Amino acid sequence: MKLKRFLLRYYPPGIILEYVKRDGTRDAKEIDLLHLTPETEVEVLVNQIIFEEPLISKQRKPQLRRLIYKLIEKQESHDKNDFYLYKILRAHILPLTNCAFNKSGDKFITGSYDRTCKVWNTATGDELLTLEGHRNVVYAIAFNNPYGDKIVTGSFDKTARLWNAETGKLYHTFRGHATEIVCLSFDPHGRLVATGSMDNTAKLWDVETGKEVHTLLGHTAEIVSLNFNTSGNTIITGSFDHTVKIWDVRSGSCINTLNGHHGEISSTEFNYEGNNCISGSIDRTCKIWDVASGRCIQTLRGHNDEILDVGYNATGNKLVTASADGTSRVYNSMTGACQAILIGHEGEISKVCFNPQGSKILTASSDKTARLWDVDTGDLIQILEGHTDEIFSCAFNYEGDTIITGSKDNTCRIWKC
Repeated sequence: MKLKRFLLRYYPPGIILEYVKRDGTRDAKEIDLLHLTPETEVEVLVNQIIFEEPLISKQRKPQLRRLIYKLIEKQESHDKNDFYLYKILRAHILPLTNCAFNKSGDKFITGSYDRTCKVWNTATGDELLTLEGHRNVVYAIAFNNPYGDKIVTGSFDKTARLWNAETGKLYHTFRGHATEIVCLSFDPHGRLVATGSMDNTAKLWDVETGKEVHTLLGHTAEIVSLNFNTSGNTIITGSFDHTVKIWDVRSGSCINTLNGHHGEISSTEFNYEGNNCISGSIDRTCKIWDVASGRCIQTLRGHNDEILDVGYNATGNKLVTASADGTSRVYNSMTGACQAILIGHEGEISKVCFNPQGSKILTASSDKTARLWDVDTGDLIQILEGHTDEIFSCAFNYEGDTIITGSKDNTCRIWKC
């Protein structure tokens, strides 16, 4: 086996080795550097990697050292600058439902009650495409990141549609759900789409053929959250039946049912490594689960109203919760200790996320503001003001230097630093 080249993965930090196998075919393997920080002893790490990885010879040491310093530099970038309002887009005639970036952040999409999804140029604010054809609200939308050449839209008309992100051409209409589609996701390889519906089922669809691959049966109420793990071999669903289920993607069978919440599930997510997952519930708790055994490792308490959103940082060592009580909480995902409480919003927080670097948290609230917080101290860094109605959607691009907020005031705002 011969190493051909190194590729960098910034969030979470890692190095990808492209190599040629003995039979001449190419393959790749990843070296995860999830614990990389500016304090890391780079020389010790370089020596350890060379010792443990037969593909990397000692001659590659200077190159490997440079790559690790570049990764450290990336983890620190954009941390000192404030965000400023870059563009206001009056996106749709009727209210927005969701917005999402492609990986590079040069395009984003918006879904709406006007039954369309629109594609936008982030830099100019120009509308690039209007994806028309759904017969009801376009509620859930996604790019097939990291590729960004396809878009999937899920609608209250019971169908999902797959589109070419460059031309707007319709590839497939996924028919089979009995009621509204409310959540969806591409798998990490872009080969499958998963849809979750009010009909208590999730379905997996083949992107190439447009055919249904599996129906995930077992929940007894609406599925409102679903996510793939990093490798794409398992999927998590959260339901109003108070349970979370883990499914095998290849067979469509349920691996584990995670019981323990005393209220509807609002949000679910795998950590990067895929060994743990989290669920937020209207029972005011967030639970950390062991994926393999289905055991609850931690129950995180502290909120005094429903938890509406949960999320891990890129490396999975911290998680954040957002609540109808107007606060967010940051927890150490290994110990379950609450590390910070983000206090300041004057209304419920419906969305929360970490920036890719893991240093800031973005919250979106019914108080018409989005706010940026310091992860370590819980201090408020900045208030993103200007929307005239509640904000229900917020996201960072891959680099962490652009934010999009979507509001019931029918505008999207782009913020840059």
